[in-house]
Amino acid sequence: MGRGALVALCAWALGVGLAHAQAPQPPEVAARAWLLLDATSGQVLAAKDPDEAVEPASLTKLMTAYLVFDAIKSRKLALDQKLVVSERAWRMPGSRMFITPNAQIPVEDLLKGMIVQSGNDATVVLAEGVGGTVEHFVELMNRQAKALGLTRTQFQNPEGLTAPGHTTTARDLATLAMRLMRDFPEYVGYYAIQRYRYPGTPAANDTNRNLLLFRDPTVDGLKTGHTAAAGYCLVATARRPVPGLGEGAAGQRRLISVVLGAASENARAAESQKLLNWGYTAFDAVRLSAPGQPVATPTVWKGRASEVKLGRPEGVVVTVPAGMAKGLRTEVVRPDPLVAPLQKGQPLGTLRVLSAGGEPVAEVPLVVLEAVEEAGLLGRLWGALRLWIR
Repeated sequence: MGRGALVALCAWALGVGLAHAQAPQPPEVAARAWLLLDATSGQVLAAKDPDEAVEPASLTKLMTAYLVFDAIKSRKLALDQKLVVSERAWRMPGSRMFITPNAQIPVEDLLKGMIVQSGNDATVVLAEGVGGTVEHFVELMNRQAKALGLTRTQFQNPEGLTAPGHTTTARDLATLAMRLMRDFPEYVGYYAIQRYRYPGTPAANDTNRNLLLFRDPTVDGLKTGHTAAAGYCLVATARRPVPGLGEGAAGQRRLISVVLGAASENARAAESQKLLNWGYTAFDAVRLSAPGQPVATPTVWKGRASEVKLGRPEGVVVTVPAGMAKGLRTEVVRPDPLVAPLQKGQPLGTLRVLSAGGEPVAEVPLVVLEAVEEAGLLGRLWGALRLWIR
């Protein structure tokens, strides 16, 4: 092996396991496209046509919510701030919150109207509140999509009504859902609300269209969508405790299912439930490191510290076929030599996880957990000498 890369082998003392990392056979899913993501490990467990261009319908509102949450987090908006309902918002067709023109509605109620009732009117009010105009907000949506790596997504509106060029994919939607929950955990609870209506609006319009919220207590979101062109769609997520992962939130394993183009409201719920249940029973989650714990501490040259801690802030969890947890091995692949300065959060290497038989199981990007500053002049000279001798 050349000096440009170093592979450090680390055997995890987990006993003897299976010889092959063969993925379990997924169930039949009656949908145009679908994907199941383990959000805890970041691994896609199974998918059908995950990169096919599809209409997202009201799943579009996941991106709208992302931008609204970001505006609240950056204090450009406040939950108790009131926004005026424009005539454009009031005239929106499709699912509605039924708010009246010129009414002043708190941002938090508009969020509930958009998320629980899938209100297109509430969505437009929020888009205007963040972007000034709907058109500018759509520009922000597409800019954010690029920043999140949604390479096959293009938005034309904030609510999801059918429009030429308004498309995404199951893979992009799964990535968006994962980032939404990871970046704004304080607001995820809105997606678990079963019933909501604004005072003075129709009582019959108070029920969340995500049927899994009423069927499975581990499901806490996320969003439904439906148009004639898109069919019935659902991005669902569940969080269930897993023995061995840890206590509290660290011991919860989250899955995200994306089901697009199902035949009915009940079908999208049933197919999503099927995927989630399969993901929890067909795969095991294995924690390889605790949050903040390094998986490797290689030598650093010309730094104020002699070693750098590589790992993941949230720890490292991998998903493997059920019964295959024993015998896992890991390889840390990183540049060599490592020369200071190294910044906290800087990507640096990959953790490869292999089965007992050497089959690839997962690859986890590693980052610098603690910054290593550059040494002073004498330290750098000493480091350079040591490198030369090496």
